[in-house]
Amino acid sequence: MFAPRSRKVTRTWLIFATVLTLSAGSAALLHSRADAAPLQPVPEEPGRLAWPLTPRPHVTRNFEPPATPFGPGHRGVDLEAATGQQVLAADMGVVVFAGQVAGQGVVAVDHDGGLHTTYLPITPTVAAGDQIYRGQPLGTAVPGHPGCPTATCLHWGARRGTEYIDPLALVGTPSRVRLKPWAEGP
Repeated sequence: MFAPRSRKVTRTWLIFATVLTLSAGSAALLHSRADAAPLQPVPEEPGRLAWPLTPRPHVTRNFEPPATPFGPGHRGVDLEAATGQQVLAADMGVVVFAGQVAGQGVVAVDHDGGLHTTYLPITPTVAAGDQIYRGQPLGTAVPGHPGCPTATCLHWGARRGTEYIDPLALVGTPSRVRLKPWAEGP
């Protein structure tokens, strides 16, 4: 029969071996899909972001991930807005850019966990370096977004590192985490 210490060591090694096996299987699966179209990541953070417009806006164009890093696609979503409507920060973070890009007002925000959001076209009311909170006004929506079927649309983008992700997949009701005790056994 195992001594109590041996049981803990055995359990630790079993957990370690399971993690290695699962990691190897995941790596093999990813390697086997190397030539396939890139997968859309499934976010693990429902409710991470709030809507940047209130009330909840109508989506006029959905996220269309590019097949390659520089390929065609739509790297965000377009939301119907009213001219002059306040654009709100989707989460707390730091403004890393607020200004003009190709004649359009843009605000870019870095959030915890490597998440980065962009909002355009807007007239910014924040500046680079500003610490912002969830729901804080970043500026006002202005007309001029190409392809918008209404007078004014807000293009809202999100990425983690260099990978663009669908911001709508991060909006929702935050899930509740419940921790249960780990039974040590007899």
